[in-house]
Amino acid sequence: MQAITKVATLGGGCFWCTDTIYRRIIGVTNVQPGYANGTTPNPTYKQVCTGSTGHAEVIQFNYDPNVVSFDNILRIFFTIHDPTTKDR
Repeated sequence: MQAITKVATLGGGCFWCTDTIYRRIIGVTNVQPGYANGTTPNPTYKQVCTGSTGHAEVIQFNYDPNVVSFDNILRIFFTIHDPTTKDR
């Protein structure tokens, strides 16, 4: 079976935590932390941490749906992330 690569981007409040988890998932590759949205072009980590740039910390990665389903990716995400917590 040929590998299929799809891309997912998840914002979990802190990319350090989500980055570490998704790097360990079989079928997930090329995990890259970064920022989404916001008003400051090319912000630094320190700027984003102030909360004044409007950016969210995210990870973007490739995954093979023949190895790990998107449903499982989301199950993992909502196990490690509580979207009802302010600023997460």
